[in-house]
This record gives sequence, C-alpha cells and structure tokens, in this order.
Amino acid sequence: MGKFVVIGERIHCISPAIREAMNTMNPEPILKRAKEQLEAGATYLDVNIGPAESNGVELMTWAVQTIQGAFDNVPLALDTANMAAIEAGIGVYNRSKGKPIVNSADAGDRIGYLDLAANNDAICIALCSKAGVPADNDERMTYLQELLERGLELGMDPEDIWFDPLFLVIKGMQDKQMDVLNFIRDISEQGLNSTGGLSNNSNGMPKHIRPIMDSAMVAMAMMAGLTSAIVNPCDLRLMETVKSCDIIKNNFLYADSYLEV
Repeated sequence: MGKFVVIGERIHCISPAIREAMNTMNPEPILKRAKEQLEAGATYLDVNIGPAESNGVELMTWAVQTIQGAFDNVPLALDTANMAAIEAGIGVYNRSKGKPIVNSADAGDRIGYLDLAANNDAICIALCSKAGVPADNDERMTYLQELLERGLELGMDPEDIWFDPLFLVIKGMQDKQMDVLNFIRDISEQGLNSTGGLSNNSNGMPKHIRPIMDSAMVAMAMMAGLTSAIVNPCDLRLMETVKSCDIIKNNFLYADSYLEV
C-alpha cells in the first residue's frame, strides 16, 4: 500500500456536538472537525452516523455531499449499521481521490457488508471476528480466510479488503496485546492490508497517557506491517510517530519538512 493510511475518527455521532449537527443537518460542526483532521494529516475521514434507522439514507447522502463538496472530494469511510444508508452514500460519492470504504463487515451477522462493498466497487474493512473477541490468532485466521474467500468469490481485489485484527483494551487485556501485533504480522505476510480502531487500546486510561500509549502501539503495529488505522489525527504525538515510521520504512522520501506534509 505504501504510505500509511490515516482514517480520521472524529466525525462520530457519539460526540454530542456531531450528534446535534447530524440531527439538525447543520454542516458547520462537521466541516470544522473535517478541516481539523485533514490539516493534521488524515487521508480518509470516517463518517459515523450511528444506527440512523429512520433517516439514514437522507443523512448519509447529505453528509457525503457536504464533506466532499467542501474539501475537494476527500475520500470517506461510511460507517453505520444501516446498509441502505451506506449504499446511498456510495451512490453520491466522488471517487476522484479514492474509493469509498465500507465500515465494516465481519464473519458473522455483518458478512453482508462485504457483499455490499463488492457490489459497489468499494473497499471493505473486515473484522477478523464472528461474535465477540476471538479466543486466539488461530480463530482470527479462520475468520480472515472466510472473509477473504467470500470477497474473492464476489470478484473483489484482495487489496480492497482491509483486515481488522481487533485492537483490545490494555486495561484488562494487557496479556492479549502481543497476540494482536503478531496477527498483524500474519496479515502482512499474506500480502494483505490491515486497519482498525487503534485507539481502543488506550480506552479508560488517563488523558495524558493515551497519546503516549497510542503512539507506542502505532509504531509497533506499523513495524509488524499495519497499513492503516482509524485514529484521532489531531493527536500530534501520534501523527509525528506515524510520519516518522513512514520515513524509517521508506514509504516516502525524507525531507527536513516531513512533519509538515
């Protein structure tokens, strides 16, 4: 894949300001978050509208057109439990800067999201799980193979399936962290792309510790072969780490101004 792909996580209905903006279709708070993330170095923006059972189609259509219209067709990840809303968003999506990402399928009840991505020539984030957290990496690999085989049967390019190992909370699951990193290496050794909600690992930690832990995790994960992550790009320490790891991995050419790129 080359340069690490940062998917900005901050347009999310769990935020009171974003939820209110989505409820009233007020573009300003959403565009403000988009601008902050893009200026910080995000490649994609995740647009999470939540379940959106009643107005998902209208809301996702509006969000895609609003954000892409304001920011030169920035590529987006469409994130909702409403499959019709994702399809509607793809219907108005401009692909000039990158394919849409469907967030996300798994090997269980969400397998249909992979079909949706295949039918619409989209990238799909594929969680290596079926119901809850896999017991071990053998189980993760079983689900990865199921998802990969289904994607290939549907005619997808393997590069368009971005496998998510499931980043786990360190507080309470500290002993599982190396399993996640080792599985990222397994994904990489198969020549496949990977991503995931990396900041899950620091959930519940004090605010001043989270950027330190997230930066350490992203460095170790990139060394293991992680090709993308869903993160807060406004975390300066994290983004400096990502950009520095990209240099060390020779993903783009060093210049003294590399942190400004």
